[in-house]
Amino acid sequence: MTMRPSIAQHERERRVFVVAEVAQAHDGSLGILHSFIDACAATKVDAVKFQIHIAEAESSAEEPFRVPFSFVDATRFEYWRRMSFSERQWHEIKTHCDKAGVEFLATPFSNAAVNLLERLGVRRYKIGSGDATNEVLIEAIARTGREALLSTGLATLGEIRWAIERLRPGGVAVLQCTTRYPTKAEEVGLGAIGLLRQMLDCPSGLSDHSGTTHAGIAATALGASVVEVHVTFDRRMFGPDAAASLTIDELAQLVAGIRFVERARSGDAGKSLTPELERLRETFGRSLAVNRDLPEGHVLDFEDIEAKKPAGHGLPAKNLDSIVGRRLARAKARWDFLREDDLI
Repeated sequence: MTMRPSIAQHERERRVFVVAEVAQAHDGSLGILHSFIDACAATKVDAVKFQIHIAEAESSAEEPFRVPFSFVDATRFEYWRRMSFSERQWHEIKTHCDKAGVEFLATPFSNAAVNLLERLGVRRYKIGSGDATNEVLIEAIARTGREALLSTGLATLGEIRWAIERLRPGGVAVLQCTTRYPTKAEEVGLGAIGLLRQMLDCPSGLSDHSGTTHAGIAATALGASVVEVHVTFDRRMFGPDAAASLTIDELAQLVAGIRFVERARSGDAGKSLTPELERLRETFGRSLAVNRDLPEGHVLDFEDIEAKKPAGHGLPAKNLDSIVGRRLARAKARWDFLREDDLI
């Protein structure tokens, strides 16, 4: 397995770790899931994320539907069963990700799922907002010694702090998240990205459910180290996350936007003068000139002066204060440049 950099390394390099979350968009179809891997990999994301549901370990027949939407499943338990795959199939899924050049990332929803992912040899774990207070799952992940990404949509700051400290030895990043599908602009909470990083002393980012490219690009500008979004082939597809997802084309736009902002927020701020900028200063710079015919001996006033392009053909425009009040050594015609030897 290729060793992929930690989120802390991404942060040091100011490169965002971009995650495309497939979640349940495959609707239990292994063929559709594999299609998502290739489609997402083509957008140049860093990781494609799945959810590992082992119904018997995480749920029961009493679990209610989050949204009563399914024509197929009588209970949420049956839905999780339909969303599951065998260990051999998960191995094939991970192998496909490796060959496609993207990291296989997954959210486990039970200790049994953690054990499965350990057998697959994952680089890191994602913990969903619903399990940010699940001390059993967090303990299981902490014991692996692997890095974790923690979403925080359903936890208080105190609960988040406890989870971060338990996961810190293996490496951890905290993700601002709003558990609404889709999330309104005023609910995204971009300001929390910097606050969480500062308060918890770890990399931070955004798990976005807005269904737009805007939030992820803005999060990058604000210093996010991780941006995670749901993906779908079409928002009209069946599934609990479809309305809050990006299409594949939108995902490609998001990645391009994030990489653009990465470059834009790094390097020189443009305030030191390179040879290229010096040439541009000559082109767009100004030289002092007179705006009307003036006789020899005339005492220059501000009203006599104009600044004309290019630079270098007369006194620089920044020398204005030093020439006002001086006398002309010779007559100057309208629009003539002013040089030092024209002045007494």
